[in-house]
Amino acid sequence: MIDRLVRIAILSVPLLAAQPVLAKEPAAKESTAKAPPASEAPSAAPASPAAKQPSAGQSAARERQKTCGAEWRALTDAQKAAQGPKWPQYWSKCNKRLKGGDKA
Repeated sequence: MIDRLVRIAILSVPLLAAQPVLAKEPAAKESTAKAPPASEAPSAAPASPAAKQPSAGQSAARERQKTCGAEWRALTDAQKAAQGPKWPQYWSKCNKRLKGGDKA
């Protein structure tokens, strides 16, 4: 038992000695990363709105999902049970209906 404690103490000394050195390094890196030069700030702004616009099919699918979601929320529990017990089943039927695939 004492042998284990001695080993732990011997092995932990270098770690404890290195702790203050390791704690100072990230702070130095953060200080250089926090203050970008003023000339770089305007160039970073135009790069952020580079998100792709959704295609026409993606926009149509999103609109169908919103429409079906509004219909689903408007249904009562009894009506939901008749349509299908869960949202995925209702969404499948509603999506087909709105696409025109279900000619009922």
